[in-house]
Amino acid sequence: MTRLVLDPKLDLSKVAALNKSLLAAKGDDLEIDAGQVTLLGALGLQVLIASAKTWRDSGQTLTISPRSEFFDEALELFGVTVDDLQSTEAV
Repeated sequence: MTRLVLDPKLDLSKVAALNKSLLAAKGDDLEIDAGQVTLLGALGLQVLIASAKTWRDSGQTLTISPRSEFFDEALELFGVTVDDLQSTEAV
């Protein structure tokens, strides 16, 4: 399993690096640490949503733990649940 620690600020300036890190982890189960996130922009969220779909489609596990209070609040503001960003266990 690969572990990826998210940058505290996931804004436009961080999206390319986030995408690159996620692509490098493709094909492996992934645990994302969002415990230090203090800013979640729409493009950062879009990359996470697309990654969840990729992991689901490949049958790999993607989980987000821990999550900061801000991360969870930002998801709520965007109308997204953490389940939208995670995959189920590979069968």
